Amino acid sequence: MPAVPRTTRARWIAAGLEALARGGPDAVRVETLATELGVTKGGFYGHFDGRPAFLMEMLDEWERRCTKEVIAQADAEGGDATDKIRRAGRLTFSEDLHRIDLAIRAWARHDQSVATRLRRIDNERMQFLRTMFGAFISDPDEIEARSILTFTLAIGRHFIVADHPGYTKREAIQLAGEHLLRPPP
Repeated sequence: MPAVPRTTRARWIAAGLEALARGGPDAVRVETLATELGVTKGGFYGHFDGRPAFLMEMLDEWERRCTKEVIAQADAEGGDATDKIRRAGRLTFSEDLHRIDLAIRAWARHDQSVATRLRRIDNERMQFLRTMFGAFISDPDEIEARSILTFTLAIGRHFIVADHPGYTKREAIQLAGEHLLRPPP
């Protein structure tokens, strides 16, 4: 019998996040993931101390990819505050990451520990937006309003099904985002 190559921790986590995006936390099953990866489930236990630890590591990866790395890259690539907001939006809410983010939001409605973590991450994202808007807006009410509207648009765009006469959905959302990034009069 040929040796099966060892599946890396990263591949398990990527498969887990994909399963989460497809079907929520109940879809994250060790046996199912092993089958999808073409390996035995024994390799899973070489990396993780059971499913609960695996789920927490998936959340760690989501946090790293969707928040820590995004903010670091938005800052590192320079530009003004609006450039950084645009960049963070493009990076954070690419379709693959957006699907995971929405799945974690749905999961958080049924799991208090996930809800607590999501709140912390959302607060970190909102603080980034407040800081960026604060670079060119002085009114605290306007900073808060633009931050929440920008964040809401980024997360909620998936749920918008209205027609946009003269615009594609993508163009309408981009127009709204650019409106929020305009300097105050």
